[in-house]
Amino acid sequence: MKSKLYVTTSIPYVNAAPHVGFALELVQADVIARYGRLTGRSVRLQTGTDENAGKNVLAAEQLGVTTQELVDRNARRFRELTRALGISADDFVRTTEPRHRRGVHAFWKALQPGDVVQRDYTGLYCTGCEDFYLERDLVDGKCPDHRTPPAKVTERNYFFGLSQYQAWIENRLVSGDPAVIPPSRRNEVLSFVQRGLTDFSISRAAQRARGWGTPVPDDASQTVYVWLDALINYLSALGYGSGDGWHQWWNPRVEKVHVIGKNVWKFHAIYWPALLRSAGLPFPDTVLVHGFVTVDGRKIGKSAGNAVDPFAVIERFGADAVRYYLLRAIPPFDDGDFSLTRLAALYEADLANGIGNLVSRLAALGEIIGYASPPRTDKPAPPDDFLKAVTAFKFDKALAALWAVVAEVNRNIEQQRPWELARQGDSRLKELLDLWLDRVWVLATWLQPFLPETCRGIQARLFSGPVHKVSPLFPRR
Repeated sequence: MKSKLYVTTSIPYVNAAPHVGFALELVQADVIARYGRLTGRSVRLQTGTDENAGKNVLAAEQLGVTTQELVDRNARRFRELTRALGISADDFVRTTEPRHRRGVHAFWKALQPGDVVQRDYTGLYCTGCEDFYLERDLVDGKCPDHRTPPAKVTERNYFFGLSQYQAWIENRLVSGDPAVIPPSRRNEVLSFVQRGLTDFSISRAAQRARGWGTPVPDDASQTVYVWLDALINYLSALGYGSGDGWHQWWNPRVEKVHVIGKNVWKFHAIYWPALLRSAGLPFPDTVLVHGFVTVDGRKIGKSAGNAVDPFAVIERFGADAVRYYLLRAIPPFDDGDFSLTRLAALYEADLANGIGNLVSRLAALGEIIGYASPPRTDKPAPPDDFLKAVTAFKFDKALAALWAVVAEVNRNIEQQRPWELARQGDSRLKELLDLWLDRVWVLATWLQPFLPETCRGIQARLFSGPVHKVSPLFPRR
């Protein structure tokens, strides 16, 4: 295992405020980063916003504001979401920042000259995806993601020679470098590659982009294609294009993990490795692909009108409850439905009546006998199956392993009837508390990447000197 870990999310468009779908990606990436730090690795977690998209321009026009006003407002909300969810991000990059533009220009110039050509082109363009489609990739003549017919666009662009990387990309995918997880997604990517790769446009006419975006170096008539621009954020925020500091986080000795949604694997698992090879740079190690968060089986989307406001849900249930739902109730690699009703049920069953009730019980018992918890600095062994699950990014299984400990201790409390021992002044109660708190210390340690605020609450209540009954971790609602 490499001692350094660089974890990134994709960067979302800011044509609208964030919805709970992106919260899933933030939380997954945060668990990976926090687990890395917990196990002693040097970790950098990065997220941000994609602000150079043409759809941002169109959204601003519809609202009657400038594009800059729109992206400033919505980027601020995405940054606020990272804080509201307790995301331990080390950096938040905006693609309108000067440091990013410097990085994009440096990367463009680093591409092999023979890989970049300018030519006329007519293609089918989906504004929602900011991507050209081949006829073969449409479903009933429509974009497979947005279910809208693409527009025919004719213009002169710069193209990247992806087709010449066909065999190289296929071999890399087969060898697992980068590793695309889960394997079913890797097979999907590989199948796409084996159908034949075509060169793709890496610029857009500045006139069609309304002058918004990063200009192509030495050609103001063109702007850099938003997806090329966006991918470079993984380097630009490290300082690429502004000295050599970026090397400390982007080199073969650093494990680099991209956490992304299933609708953008083409860019991360195919385009990005080829672009990096052309620029003479190392590749990511892992592309971790999650599914969509849905409502009634439909993907959550701004245009679909079914977006769920994550701030309202966090205000109602708390950040850790939302994190728990996204990690436990949503499969890590497949689509999963978001339901306030189910969230409320999980809150009561697993949080209020589960871990919350357990901590309250132990605190009350400790207060009765004047129990003082000894200082704990050790890192106990995790539960069976936890390590296997968390290192495979199976967050739901990892939480299930931890909740088995919750159930075990609650069950043992019921069997031992400690309240009767307390009334009798039986000295065995202290021995039992020692035993139970040893098990809860396992939870307070290994649950940290998932529910950081909850773990701080457990430590404050049970592992900071005299134990006493205080407010519950998860008040019943």
